[in-house]
Amino acid sequence: MNRDELADFLRVRRAHVSPADVGLPAGGRRRTPGLRRQEVAQLAGMSIDYYIRLEQGRGPHPSRQVLNALARALMLGRDERAHLFHLAGQAMEAPRIREDVPASLLHLISFLEEVPAYVLDARYDLRAWNPLAAALMGGLDGLADDERNVIRWVFLSPDIAEHFADEEKSRFARAAVADLRAAAGRHPGDRRIQALVTEMLALSPHFAELWSRYEVEIRREQRKQVTHPAVGTIDAICQVMPVPDRDDLRLVLYTTEPGSPSHRALRDLRRLTLSS
Repeated sequence: MNRDELADFLRVRRAHVSPADVGLPAGGRRRTPGLRRQEVAQLAGMSIDYYIRLEQGRGPHPSRQVLNALARALMLGRDERAHLFHLAGQAMEAPRIREDVPASLLHLISFLEEVPAYVLDARYDLRAWNPLAAALMGGLDGLADDERNVIRWVFLSPDIAEHFADEEKSRFARAAVADLRAAAGRHPGDRRIQALVTEMLALSPHFAELWSRYEVEIRREQRKQVTHPAVGTIDAICQVMPVPDRDDLRLVLYTTEPGSPSHRALRDLRRLTLSS
């Protein structure tokens, strides 16, 4: 059980729920946003002293019943609820993150000739990709292993503006940090994830601000607009699919509407890749 992280999570999520959200009167001026501790305790059916001890990081090990009650009181989504259980030590221990990529997955992405595809691990390291993904993202083959990290690229790379508009970058950065927070909960003992978070907190104020929000949401599908210098703007659906029996790996596909300008742009990019 990670008492300090659990305490932080409860405090931050409490601040994001207003009395009106849960059918309570505002009750005059409030010094801080969100619910009061007493209101959370009341909604969860527990004593105020018990809840205060949880928020102070000195409470007992909460039962599954208590965690479910807190999740309802704080209006947590599915991913946030799972994260709460991870922090309280109630979820099954996650397997150690492995370095290998299954051969079947490598074969699959190589067969997807008209779809940019890559394999991403839990800490956002790119582990494998097909030629079209390399062409779309640019320069993957020439990077060192520790440079092929999407989190570092989004928050630290000076050339990201060439690929994403400000609004697109902001939306993706927020989703990536919320997803990384979920991964940190699923893999509490992974030092590589911990080291990445420590590094980014020191180097990127934007990352630090998003991390402090304590948003938790696993990436599954997201619309993206990517600008490529050779073929222009591509509107794609970024599909993120878990790899069976490997919750440390995910397959990421960029798909476009058949016959659309974006679909034609990807085909043009593939032709450029084959001719180079």
